[in-house]
Amino acid sequence: MTTELTHYIGGEHVKGTSGRFADVFNPATGEVQARAPLASKAELDHAVEVAAAAQPAWAATNPQRRARVMMAMVGLLNRDMDKLAEALSREHGKTLPDAKGDVQRGLEVVEYCIGAPEMLKGDYTDGAGPGIDMYSMRQALGVTAGITPFNFPAMIPMWMFAPAIACGNAFILKPSERDPSVPLMLAELMEEAGLPKGILQVVNGDKDCVDAIIDNDTIQSIGFVGSTPIAEYIYGRGCANGKRVQCFGGAKNHMIIMPDADIAQAADALVGAGYGAAGERCMAISVAVPVGEETADKLIAELVPRIEKLRVGPYTGGDEVDYGPVVTSAAKENILGLVQSGIDQGAELVVDGRDFNMQGYEDGFFVGPHLFDRVTPDMDIYTKEIFGPVLSTVRAGSYEEALKLAMDHEYGNGTAIFTRDGDAARDFANRINIGMVGINVPIPVPLAYHTFGGWKKSVFGDLNQHGPDAFKFYTRTKTVTSRWPSGIKEGGEFNFKPMD
Repeated sequence: MTTELTHYIGGEHVKGTSGRFADVFNPATGEVQARAPLASKAELDHAVEVAAAAQPAWAATNPQRRARVMMAMVGLLNRDMDKLAEALSREHGKTLPDAKGDVQRGLEVVEYCIGAPEMLKGDYTDGAGPGIDMYSMRQALGVTAGITPFNFPAMIPMWMFAPAIACGNAFILKPSERDPSVPLMLAELMEEAGLPKGILQVVNGDKDCVDAIIDNDTIQSIGFVGSTPIAEYIYGRGCANGKRVQCFGGAKNHMIIMPDADIAQAADALVGAGYGAAGERCMAISVAVPVGEETADKLIAELVPRIEKLRVGPYTGGDEVDYGPVVTSAAKENILGLVQSGIDQGAELVVDGRDFNMQGYEDGFFVGPHLFDRVTPDMDIYTKEIFGPVLSTVRAGSYEEALKLAMDHEYGNGTAIFTRDGDAARDFANRINIGMVGINVPIPVPLAYHTFGGWKKSVFGDLNQHGPDAFKFYTRTKTVTSRWPSGIKEGGEFNFKPMD
């Protein structure tokens, strides 16, 4: 049975009226399990009107009371963790442990936002001049919006709406139409936590809805996570419309393995970071860079048996499954097309997952694990973000050559180095032109109280996600200069005039 999903506007589930829908698949079976309505400009504009009407009262609510909503939301997320994870896995395909991790990393940002009263405090200077005091305050923007990707349908929406709402804004969430059920559930939970109706709206849609968000004059800021071409499009058009915009794009994350590294440990890290969640992570390691031929040979020898033992299957397989299907048949076709390009361009396919077939799930979107060796920087599998279970090995002759590979790539999201040499690690961290760096840590995603963001063509905008940057992004600073003429006589008595 196919479920017809809704929008969530004004605290109610609202049926779509555009007459357009997107199919939501079960990636394990290939079956359509739901249809998501695709909002028209009129539907988006209506959601913004409802948000704009509700927002002033929410902004006037003191920060401590707004923080209590976040505190209650943390409890509800813990209460419904299993329910959210199951819904997420059913639409995305990732395993239940991965799905719970998705929810957990979002929960941690909600938890951080309990500290909103501290983060929103302004500065004060007493006696800046004769009888003059100066103070600054951070005020909400108004109505804000976020456009989130399919690969983290719980985490990234919470990374955006939690700080936005804690700052006193209303928020319009346009989730991926591929797996929209969890965002709808999150909106319900926020209202159960005490959020007033209209402050968090969920509007499903495609490019028409995105363009309506960009062009709506009431929306003051836009957050986006997705591919670099779309990030550039939203950033350029949004900024041209006078909005505050932060857009996070593609990635090609390198992990450098030095000759002194623990090769077995590095191989374990690469398998988890490269193949976990079927590689559908912007922080996945997709390029291994062993330094020296001997290091490379040892690494490949350690990787092959580990990769060949990976268990691919549906999320219902529990602990017996290492990763699940990719999100759509189109994603599967794109991954396999890039694998073929690697073969055609001369890379050595060491582990070939092209013939993988999941018995009983033949129509699912499963992709077997692939490992390439002797990849060169001119190949498509090196230059493009594959977003699948494919790891490329680029052999470097020296540390400097390995460093240059990562530094010269157009993407600068994350990177890592595995070494026992503290001096090499320190040099790497200081010189690399990439936003998030791991030292013997393969996926260096910062915790909620730091900020998440890459460099180069992985990011557009000057403020990162979550952490202190989020409270800067979702507020404006107002500075007040105040002067009160003195009423003191020469004898030290106050000269107050009576009130009329």
